[in-house]
Amino acid sequence: MPELTHYSGDTATWQPDILGEGYEQLTLELPNGAPATLVRYSPPGGCRPDAADVLYVHGWSDYFFQTELAQYWAKAGMRFYALDLHNYGRSLRPGQSPGFTMDLTEYDDDIAAALAAMGRPVPAVKGETVEEAKPVRPLILVGHSTGGLTLSLWAARHPLAASALVLNSPWLEFQATELGRKIISPLIGREAQRRPLATLPPVDAGNYSRAVFSAFGGEWTYNLLWRPLRGFPGTVAFLNAVFRAQAAVADGLDLGIPVLVLLSDKSYLQPRWSAEAGKADVALDVEVVAHRALSLGNSVTVARVPDALHDVFLSAKPVRRRAYAAVDRWARGYLPAAPTAAPELQAGAQSISS
Repeated sequence: MPELTHYSGDTATWQPDILGEGYEQLTLELPNGAPATLVRYSPPGGCRPDAADVLYVHGWSDYFFQTELAQYWAKAGMRFYALDLHNYGRSLRPGQSPGFTMDLTEYDDDIAAALAAMGRPVPAVKGETVEEAKPVRPLILVGHSTGGLTLSLWAARHPLAASALVLNSPWLEFQATELGRKIISPLIGREAQRRPLATLPPVDAGNYSRAVFSAFGGEWTYNLLWRPLRGFPGTVAFLNAVFRAQAAVADGLDLGIPVLVLLSDKSYLQPRWSAEAGKADVALDVEVVAHRALSLGNSVTVARVPDALHDVFLSAKPVRRRAYAAVDRWARGYLPAAPTAAPELQAGAQSISS
Protein backbone atom coordinates (compact mmCIF):
# COMPACT_ATOMS: atom_id res chain seq x y z
CA MET A 1 0.00 0.00 0.00
CA PRO A 2 1.47 3.43 -0.90
CA GLU A 3 2.26 6.06 1.71
CA LEU A 4 -1.06 7.86 1.51
CA THR A 5 -0.25 10.88 3.65
CA HIS A 6 1.84 12.31 0.79
CA TYR A 7 -1.23 12.72 -1.43
CA SER A 8 -3.16 15.36 0.45
CA GLY A 9 -4.84 16.94 -2.58
CA ASP A 10 -2.88 20.16 -1.94
CA THR A 11 -3.27 22.29 -5.06
CA ALA A 12 0.42 23.26 -4.84
CA THR A 13 1.40 19.76 -5.98
CA TRP A 14 -0.79 19.82 -9.08
CA GLN A 15 0.73 20.93 -12.38
CA PRO A 16 -0.84 22.12 -15.66
CA ASP A 17 -1.66 19.19 -17.92
CA ILE A 18 -1.03 18.76 -21.65
CA LEU A 19 -4.79 18.90 -22.33
CA GLY A 20 -4.89 22.62 -21.63
CA GLU A 21 -7.12 24.93 -19.65
CA GLY A 22 -8.96 23.31 -16.78
CA TYR A 23 -6.78 20.18 -16.72
CA GLU A 24 -4.11 19.46 -14.13
CA GLN A 25 -1.95 16.45 -13.36
CA LEU A 26 -0.37 15.00 -10.24
CA THR A 27 2.45 12.44 -10.18
CA LEU A 28 1.78 9.58 -7.76
CA GLU A 29 4.89 7.78 -6.52
CA LEU A 30 4.15 4.09 -5.98
CA PRO A 31 5.91 1.34 -3.97
CA ASN A 32 7.09 -0.44 -7.14
CA GLY A 33 9.08 2.61 -8.19
CA ALA A 34 7.05 3.26 -11.34
CA PRO A 35 4.84 6.36 -10.96
CA ALA A 36 1.20 6.75 -11.90
CA THR A 37 -0.41 10.04 -12.93
CA LEU A 38 -3.74 11.47 -11.86
CA VAL A 39 -5.45 14.03 -14.11
CA ARG A 40 -8.30 16.21 -12.93
CA TYR A 41 -10.66 18.48 -14.82
CA SER A 42 -11.75 21.66 -13.08
CA PRO A 43 -14.16 23.63 -15.29
CA PRO A 44 -14.99 27.27 -14.63
CA GLY A 45 -17.33 27.52 -11.69
CA GLY A 46 -16.15 24.25 -10.19
CA CYS A 47 -18.64 21.75 -8.76
CA ARG A 48 -20.79 21.28 -5.69
CA PRO A 49 -18.93 20.33 -2.49
CA ASP A 50 -21.05 17.18 -2.23
CA ALA A 51 -20.64 16.18 -5.90
CA ALA A 52 -19.80 12.62 -6.79
CA ASP A 53 -16.26 11.70 -7.83
CA VAL A 54 -15.76 10.05 -11.21
CA LEU A 55 -12.52 8.09 -11.73
CA TYR A 56 -11.70 6.98 -15.28
CA VAL A 57 -9.16 4.27 -16.14
CA HIS A 58 -7.95 3.73 -19.72
CA GLY A 59 -7.34 0.52 -21.63
CA TRP A 60 -4.34 -1.25 -23.17
CA SER A 61 -1.95 0.90 -25.25
CA ASP A 62 -3.84 3.98 -24.17
CA TYR A 63 -3.94 6.99 -21.87
CA PHE A 64 -6.45 9.68 -20.97
CA PHE A 65 -7.11 12.28 -23.66
CA GLN A 66 -10.92 12.10 -23.98
CA THR A 67 -11.76 15.70 -23.01
CA GLU A 68 -15.36 15.38 -24.20
CA LEU A 69 -15.91 12.57 -21.68
CA ALA A 70 -14.52 14.75 -18.88
CA GLN A 71 -16.75 17.64 -19.89
CA TYR A 72 -19.79 15.37 -19.99
CA TRP A 73 -19.39 14.29 -16.38
CA ALA A 74 -18.40 17.78 -15.24
CA LYS A 75 -21.55 19.27 -16.77
CA ALA A 76 -23.49 16.79 -14.66
CA GLY A 77 -21.91 18.39 -11.59
CA MET A 78 -19.41 15.59 -10.98
CA ARG A 79 -15.73 15.88 -10.06
CA PHE A 80 -13.86 14.19 -12.91
CA TYR A 81 -10.49 12.45 -12.53
CA ALA A 82 -8.58 10.14 -14.87
CA LEU A 83 -5.70 7.83 -14.01
CA ASP A 84 -2.78 7.04 -16.31
CA LEU A 85 -1.63 3.76 -14.78
CA HIS A 86 2.07 3.06 -14.24
CA ASN A 87 3.88 2.12 -17.45
CA TYR A 88 1.27 4.00 -19.49
CA GLY A 89 0.85 7.48 -20.97
CA ARG A 90 1.98 10.35 -18.78
CA SER A 91 3.42 7.81 -16.34
CA LEU A 92 5.68 6.09 -18.87
CA ARG A 93 9.39 6.60 -18.16
CA PRO A 94 12.50 5.74 -20.23
CA GLY A 95 13.52 2.12 -19.88
CA GLN A 96 10.07 0.89 -18.87
CA SER A 97 8.22 -1.80 -20.80
CA PRO A 98 4.97 -0.08 -21.90
CA GLY A 99 1.90 -1.62 -20.32
CA PHE A 100 3.88 -4.34 -18.54
CA THR A 101 2.24 -6.07 -15.59
CA MET A 102 2.29 -9.53 -14.07
CA ASP A 103 -1.13 -9.20 -12.43
CA LEU A 104 -3.93 -6.63 -12.72
CA THR A 105 -4.02 -6.40 -8.92
CA GLU A 106 -0.75 -4.46 -9.23
CA TYR A 107 -2.92 -1.49 -10.13
CA ASP A 108 -4.46 -1.50 -6.65
CA ASP A 109 -1.60 0.78 -5.56
CA ASP A 110 -2.30 3.18 -8.44
CA ILE A 111 -5.99 3.36 -7.55
CA ALA A 112 -5.33 3.70 -3.81
CA ALA A 113 -2.94 6.59 -4.41
CA ALA A 114 -5.42 8.24 -6.78
CA LEU A 115 -8.28 7.98 -4.27
CA ALA A 116 -6.08 9.43 -1.53
CA ALA A 117 -5.18 12.38 -3.78
CA MET A 118 -8.89 12.86 -4.41
CA GLY A 119 -9.40 13.19 -0.65
CA ARG A 120 -11.13 9.85 -0.23
CA PRO A 121 -10.62 7.36 2.63
CA VAL A 122 -8.68 4.17 2.08
CA PRO A 123 -11.27 1.55 1.00
CA ALA A 124 -11.51 -1.66 2.94
CA VAL A 125 -10.68 -4.90 1.15
CA LYS A 126 -13.36 -7.61 1.06
CA GLY A 127 -13.16 -9.73 4.19
CA GLU A 128 -11.32 -7.16 6.32
CA THR A 129 -12.68 -6.82 9.83
CA VAL A 130 -11.70 -3.15 10.18
CA GLU A 131 -14.55 -0.67 10.12
CA GLU A 132 -14.97 0.97 6.74
CA ALA A 133 -14.43 4.74 6.79
CA LYS A 134 -17.51 6.62 5.64
CA PRO A 135 -16.97 7.95 2.08
CA VAL A 136 -17.01 11.71 1.77
CA ARG A 137 -18.73 11.58 -1.65
CA PRO A 138 -20.13 8.89 -3.93
CA LEU A 139 -17.60 7.29 -6.28
CA ILE A 140 -18.42 6.35 -9.88
CA LEU A 141 -15.80 4.20 -11.62
CA VAL A 142 -15.51 4.43 -15.42
CA GLY A 143 -13.25 2.00 -17.27
CA HIS A 144 -12.44 1.27 -20.89
CA SER A 145 -11.36 -2.15 -22.25
CA THR A 146 -8.62 -3.57 -19.95
CA GLY A 147 -9.33 -0.67 -17.59
CA GLY A 148 -12.91 -1.91 -17.35
CA LEU A 149 -11.68 -5.40 -16.49
CA THR A 150 -9.29 -3.97 -13.89
CA LEU A 151 -11.97 -1.82 -12.23
CA SER A 152 -14.49 -4.66 -12.19
CA LEU A 153 -12.18 -6.86 -10.13
CA TRP A 154 -11.09 -3.93 -7.98
CA ALA A 155 -14.72 -3.13 -7.15
CA ALA A 156 -15.28 -6.77 -6.21
CA ARG A 157 -12.29 -6.69 -3.86
CA HIS A 158 -13.44 -3.36 -2.35
CA PRO A 159 -17.22 -3.84 -2.16
CA LEU A 160 -17.98 -0.69 -0.14
CA ALA A 161 -15.81 1.72 -2.12
CA ALA A 162 -17.79 2.56 -5.26
CA SER A 163 -21.41 3.55 -5.84
CA ALA A 164 -21.60 2.58 -9.53
CA LEU A 165 -19.53 1.17 -12.36
CA VAL A 166 -19.62 2.29 -16.01
CA LEU A 167 -17.76 0.02 -18.45
CA ASN A 168 -16.91 1.10 -21.98
CA SER A 169 -16.25 -2.05 -24.08
CA PRO A 170 -14.65 -3.91 -21.15
CA TRP A 171 -12.33 -6.81 -22.02
CA LEU A 172 -14.26 -9.27 -19.87
CA GLU A 173 -13.62 -12.34 -22.02
CA PHE A 174 -11.20 -13.58 -24.65
CA GLN A 175 -12.14 -12.99 -28.28
CA ALA A 176 -11.90 -16.71 -28.95
CA THR A 177 -14.45 -17.40 -26.18
CA GLU A 178 -14.06 -18.95 -22.74
CA LEU A 179 -13.12 -22.33 -24.21
CA GLY A 180 -10.31 -20.78 -26.22
CA ARG A 181 -9.00 -19.00 -23.14
CA LYS A 182 -9.04 -22.18 -21.08
CA ILE A 183 -7.10 -24.05 -23.76
CA ILE A 184 -4.43 -21.37 -24.15
CA SER A 185 -4.14 -20.24 -20.53
CA PRO A 186 -1.85 -23.05 -19.23
CA LEU A 187 0.70 -22.43 -21.99
CA ILE A 188 0.60 -18.66 -21.49
CA GLY A 189 0.93 -19.12 -17.72
CA ARG A 190 4.06 -21.25 -18.06
CA GLU A 191 5.62 -18.82 -20.50
CA ALA A 192 4.80 -15.89 -18.21
CA GLN A 193 6.88 -17.53 -15.47
CA ARG A 194 9.78 -18.38 -17.79
CA ARG A 195 9.88 -15.36 -20.07
CA PRO A 196 7.49 -12.66 -18.84
CA LEU A 197 8.76 -10.04 -21.32
CA ALA A 198 8.49 -12.33 -24.34
CA THR A 199 6.34 -10.63 -26.94
CA LEU A 200 3.30 -12.06 -28.66
CA PRO A 201 2.63 -12.00 -32.41
CA PRO A 202 0.99 -8.68 -33.35
CA VAL A 203 -2.75 -8.88 -33.84
CA ASP A 204 -3.54 -5.19 -34.46
CA ALA A 205 -3.64 -4.48 -38.18
CA GLY A 206 -4.00 -0.75 -37.53
CA ASN A 207 -7.72 -0.68 -38.32
CA TYR A 208 -8.58 1.00 -35.04
CA SER A 209 -6.13 3.87 -35.53
CA ARG A 210 -7.29 4.30 -39.10
CA ALA A 211 -10.83 4.79 -37.81
CA VAL A 212 -10.01 7.36 -35.12
CA PHE A 213 -6.70 9.13 -35.74
CA SER A 214 -6.83 12.56 -37.35
CA ALA A 215 -4.05 11.84 -39.87
CA PHE A 216 -6.29 9.18 -41.44
CA GLY A 217 -9.46 11.26 -41.42
CA GLY A 218 -10.61 10.52 -37.87
CA GLU A 219 -11.63 13.12 -35.30
CA TRP A 220 -8.95 12.53 -32.68
CA THR A 221 -5.33 13.58 -32.23
CA TYR A 222 -3.15 12.00 -29.56
CA ASN A 223 0.44 11.18 -28.60
CA LEU A 224 1.63 8.26 -30.73
CA LEU A 225 4.34 7.42 -28.20
CA TRP A 226 1.63 6.79 -25.63
CA ARG A 227 -0.95 5.31 -28.01
CA PRO A 228 0.92 3.75 -30.97
CA LEU A 229 -0.85 3.23 -34.28
CA ARG A 230 -0.68 -0.57 -33.87
CA GLY A 231 -0.50 -0.72 -30.10
CA PHE A 232 2.29 -1.70 -27.75
CA PRO A 233 3.94 -5.10 -28.26
CA GLY A 234 1.96 -7.47 -26.07
CA THR A 235 3.86 -9.64 -23.58
CA VAL A 236 2.99 -13.09 -22.31
CA ALA A 237 2.94 -11.71 -18.75
CA PHE A 238 0.29 -9.16 -19.67
CA LEU A 239 -1.90 -11.72 -21.47
CA ASN A 240 -1.56 -14.11 -18.54
CA ALA A 241 -2.69 -11.34 -16.18
CA VAL A 242 -5.71 -10.67 -18.39
CA PHE A 243 -6.59 -14.37 -18.65
CA ARG A 244 -6.48 -14.76 -14.87
CA ALA A 245 -8.72 -11.73 -14.43
CA GLN A 246 -11.16 -12.97 -17.06
CA ALA A 247 -11.33 -16.34 -15.31
CA ALA A 248 -12.29 -14.54 -12.10
CA VAL A 249 -15.07 -12.68 -13.92
CA ALA A 250 -16.31 -15.96 -15.42
CA ASP A 251 -16.58 -17.38 -11.90
CA GLY A 252 -18.84 -14.45 -10.98
CA LEU A 253 -17.94 -11.21 -9.16
CA ASP A 254 -21.25 -10.66 -7.34
CA LEU A 255 -20.92 -6.87 -7.52
CA GLY A 256 -23.45 -5.20 -5.29
CA ILE A 257 -23.54 -1.93 -7.24
CA PRO A 258 -25.31 -0.97 -10.49
CA VAL A 259 -23.20 -1.63 -13.59
CA LEU A 260 -23.60 -0.19 -17.07
CA VAL A 261 -21.80 -1.96 -19.94
CA LEU A 262 -21.59 -0.03 -23.21
CA LEU A 263 -20.82 -2.06 -26.34
CA SER A 264 -21.01 -1.70 -30.09
CA ASP A 265 -23.74 -3.64 -31.85
CA LYS A 266 -21.16 -5.53 -33.95
CA SER A 267 -17.52 -6.57 -34.24
CA TYR A 268 -15.10 -6.45 -37.17
CA LEU A 269 -12.14 -8.72 -36.43
CA GLN A 270 -10.68 -9.06 -39.92
CA PRO A 271 -7.00 -8.16 -40.57
CA ARG A 272 -7.61 -5.89 -43.56
CA TRP A 273 -9.29 -2.51 -43.67
CA SER A 274 -12.93 -2.13 -44.61
CA ALA A 275 -15.45 0.67 -44.17
CA GLU A 276 -17.13 -1.67 -41.69
CA ALA A 277 -14.16 -1.16 -39.36
CA GLY A 278 -15.25 2.44 -38.88
CA LYS A 279 -18.60 1.34 -37.46
CA ALA A 280 -17.66 -1.65 -35.32
CA ASP A 281 -15.51 -2.89 -32.45
CA VAL A 282 -12.26 -4.08 -34.06
CA ALA A 283 -10.74 -5.35 -30.80
CA LEU A 284 -13.39 -7.47 -29.04
CA ASP A 285 -16.11 -9.95 -29.89
CA VAL A 286 -19.00 -7.91 -28.53
CA GLU A 287 -21.34 -10.91 -28.39
CA VAL A 288 -18.92 -12.77 -26.13
CA VAL A 289 -18.45 -9.72 -23.90
CA ALA A 290 -22.19 -9.05 -23.69
CA HIS A 291 -22.74 -12.60 -22.44
CA ARG A 292 -19.88 -12.43 -19.95
CA ALA A 293 -21.13 -9.10 -18.56
CA LEU A 294 -23.92 -11.01 -16.86
CA SER A 295 -21.28 -12.55 -14.57
CA LEU A 296 -20.49 -9.17 -13.01
CA GLY A 297 -23.45 -8.96 -10.63
CA ASN A 298 -27.20 -8.85 -10.22
CA SER A 299 -27.78 -5.32 -11.50
CA VAL A 300 -26.09 -5.16 -14.91
CA THR A 301 -27.37 -3.13 -17.85
CA VAL A 302 -25.92 -3.91 -21.28
CA ALA A 303 -26.44 -1.07 -23.77
CA ARG A 304 -25.61 -1.84 -27.40
CA VAL A 305 -24.75 1.31 -29.34
CA PRO A 306 -25.21 0.96 -33.12
CA ASP A 307 -22.07 1.67 -35.17
CA ALA A 308 -19.90 2.28 -32.09
CA LEU A 309 -16.14 1.78 -32.12
CA HIS A 310 -14.15 -0.13 -29.51
CA ASP A 311 -13.90 3.06 -27.47
CA VAL A 312 -17.55 3.98 -27.70
CA PHE A 313 -16.77 7.61 -26.83
CA LEU A 314 -14.38 7.95 -29.79
CA SER A 315 -17.08 6.97 -32.28
CA ALA A 316 -18.60 9.37 -34.81
CA LYS A 317 -20.48 12.26 -33.22
CA PRO A 318 -24.01 10.88 -33.85
CA VAL A 319 -22.92 7.60 -32.30
CA ARG A 320 -21.41 9.34 -29.29
CA ARG A 321 -24.68 11.18 -28.75
CA ARG A 322 -26.50 7.85 -28.63
CA ALA A 323 -23.92 6.55 -26.17
CA TYR A 324 -24.26 9.54 -23.85
CA ALA A 325 -28.04 9.25 -24.11
CA ALA A 326 -27.72 5.63 -22.96
CA VAL A 327 -25.72 6.77 -19.94
CA ASP A 328 -28.42 9.37 -19.25
CA ARG A 329 -31.19 6.77 -19.25
CA TRP A 330 -29.21 4.44 -17.02
CA ALA A 331 -28.26 7.27 -14.66
CA ARG A 332 -31.88 8.29 -14.17
CA GLY A 333 -32.77 4.75 -13.24
CA TYR A 334 -29.78 3.70 -11.15
CA LEU A 335 -27.62 6.54 -9.89
CA PRO A 336 -30.33 7.94 -7.59
CA ALA A 337 -30.32 4.58 -5.81
CA ALA A 338 -26.52 4.50 -5.28
CA PRO A 339 -25.78 3.37 -1.73
CA THR A 340 -24.14 6.44 -0.17
CA ALA A 341 -25.76 9.63 -1.49
CA ALA A 342 -28.95 9.22 -3.45
CA PRO A 343 -29.94 12.93 -3.49
CA GLU A 344 -26.59 14.06 -4.86
CA LEU A 345 -26.52 11.38 -7.53
CA GLN A 346 -30.12 12.13 -8.49
CA ALA A 347 -29.19 15.77 -9.08
CA GLY A 348 -26.22 14.68 -11.18
CA ALA A 349 -28.35 12.38 -13.28
CA GLN A 350 -30.82 15.16 -13.96
CA SER A 351 -27.96 17.40 -15.07
CA ILE A 352 -26.65 14.67 -17.38
CA SER A 353 -29.95 14.48 -19.20
CA SER A 354 -30.23 18.22 -19.73
